[in-house]
Amino acid sequence: MSNIDLIIEERSRNIGHFIVGRLLPFAKKRMVGPFIFIDHIGPSMITSGRYLDVDQHPHIGLSTLTYLFEGEIMHRDSLGNEQRITPGDVNWMSAGRGVVHTERTPQDLRNGKEYQNHGFQIWVALPRELEEMEPEFHHISKSSLPQWEEGNLHYTLIAGDGYGQRSPVPVHSALFMIKIETAKPAELNTQTHLQGEIGFCVVRGAIHTPQARIDQGKMLVSMIKNDCQIRLEENTTLLLFGGQPFREPRHIFWNFVSSDTARIEKACRLWEQRKFPPVQGDHSYVPLPSSFPSSYK
Repeated sequence: MSNIDLIIEERSRNIGHFIVGRLLPFAKKRMVGPFIFIDHIGPSMITSGRYLDVDQHPHIGLSTLTYLFEGEIMHRDSLGNEQRITPGDVNWMSAGRGVVHTERTPQDLRNGKEYQNHGFQIWVALPRELEEMEPEFHHISKSSLPQWEEGNLHYTLIAGDGYGQRSPVPVHSALFMIKIETAKPAELNTQTHLQGEIGFCVVRGAIHTPQARIDQGKMLVSMIKNDCQIRLEENTTLLLFGGQPFREPRHIFWNFVSSDTARIEKACRLWEQRKFPPVQGDHSYVPLPSSFPSSYK
């Protein structure tokens, strides 16, 4: 039996001054475990007059996970948090009943010097019983994340549980997200090490299954839960992610995720009426998309 369910290529999406590569949601695969949205940020050159400025926007029903390979981003939110994220750190914000945030190039880096921004913005849907939880924010430094080596592979457990390790990121469901790096060709077998659906984002290099080669900028989703065997080429970096899927479907519109479409409609009205709590001192506002759907994807 093939261990390939689906190979997904990044699709370009404009987020202002920058183009990101969107991997999830995808028409043939809306979620992998509880993961419902994955944007590959860059690599993009930050330079004078071309800074990252994602203005105030809201979320409900999900947790955001920001992880950088290069560059820096300043996070500010309606809870009063102001946190600089640097490569290898984890920003984890659980929106619950509603939170607003911005993501910008730090002020001290707006000095005309050029540098690269490269990372991932990921959304994890909350369990139905926690969709209306109080919003919260956590920053976890890279030094706190479990790291280990097996053969030619170097592992960093970014979030969740896997390979007998547990990340300090306070997740709300059974999931895993692991960075895997190798300088030399290597074999990877996830059997007995991970539980649930499994996705592989190829950040650099390439991987092989018995049937296909998956290059940088693509994502492989295994068709066999808990078990996938692949071969990594030299100088390859992967983000391995997934977990146990929810029993109930999730609906997504713009920045809102919920098991209940009425809740999304309510959030849209509240944002249009500017009744979400704002980020203090920031007067920007991203309007609700005009293409409000009559049915949800």
